[in-house]
Amino acid sequence: MGRPFKFPVVERQEIVDLICERLASGVPLAEICRQPGLPSHDSVWRWGQQSEDIARSIARARELGEEAIAAEALRIADGAVPDANGECDPTRDKLRVDTRLKLLAKWNPGRWGDRVQLRHANADGDKIDTTPLVNELLGLLGPGAGGPLSA
Repeated sequence: MGRPFKFPVVERQEIVDLICERLASGVPLAEICRQPGLPSHDSVWRWGQQSEDIARSIARARELGEEAIAAEALRIADGAVPDANGECDPTRDKLRVDTRLKLLAKWNPGRWGDRVQLRHANADGDKIDTTPLVNELLGLLGPGAGGPLSA
């Protein structure tokens, strides 16, 4: 499955710099690693585990790449980036923008994902007191299930 690479440290750093440059422009690591002469995704991952400097460089490059992808999505939405055929089709452009935004949300949900806040409330929006229900369930489970909860 992958090509194990054992590069000298100097050459490895040159390869990491090249990978980081491409990552910073928004190209995914898997696509970069498919290029001839470059290490497999797994090799790059191991390098990051072995070296904190490499891990930091890759993480920073990915952040920059996310910014590049977001900027590209804006340019597509504005009609400034035609598709491969040189056309700006609104339906296709919407798909292109949505795909980029969904990828960003999957790759970095804390930064690009939707914020979801879950509140347990009744129909009036008041907080639901679950203590009586929990106490009833504990009573049904019998001794040894724990004592009643206090409100």
